Amino acid sequence: MSGVYARRIAVLAASAALAATTGLLTAPSAQAAMPTPVAASTARTYLGELTVQAEGSSSGYSRDKFPHWIAQSGACDTREVVLKRDGTNVSQDSSCAAVSGSWYSEYDGVSWTAAGDLDIDHMVPLAEAWRSGAAAWTTAQRQAYANDLTRPQLIAVTDNVNQSKGDKDPAEWLPSRTAYLCTYARAWVHVKHYYDLTVDSAEKSALQSVLNGC
Repeated sequence: MSGVYARRIAVLAASAALAATTGLLTAPSAQAAMPTPVAASTARTYLGELTVQAEGSSSGYSRDKFPHWIAQSGACDTREVVLKRDGTNVSQDSSCAAVSGSWYSEYDGVSWTAAGDLDIDHMVPLAEAWRSGAAAWTTAQRQAYANDLTRPQLIAVTDNVNQSKGDKDPAEWLPSRTAYLCTYARAWVHVKHYYDLTVDSAEKSALQSVLNGC
């Protein structure tokens, strides 16, 4: 991790700690959310239990190897379930598409009223998972991972922010909204620990820096 990025992480972590203690920069209280990740203390323990090794190759990776979005209930697929869960006053049509509602993007603090302005982000991106151990999984395992509604793995966020994140890990990308940094790091570690995925050294260092400020 570069010195510049390390300093940025330190500043963001300090800001997150301040926001947590003062109540600044909080999301609207009515906002629904993804499943709550483990506490910071547990996340620090989990992070210490993860295997540290260099990222594997992206060779052979394809999003098609992580089938999504699958049907969850009737006409509703995983994306529509998350949009309904993460939004406020969401109305859906007969095919389960969200036709109205409001959404607060935790990553950048922006609110939206059109579902088309939102992406469903995989907290630990599919390509990152592939390079961290999922390349050895079966297609069924990867499908379960890509559609996991039980762990803090899926969240509705501003589409271009999700695209900016791409498949980057926390040593390369963090949300701009400092009040969400602790939740983000806790969720990332929660998912990686549950699925027994590896972390590289820079990724671990970045996560430690954030979690130490929580």
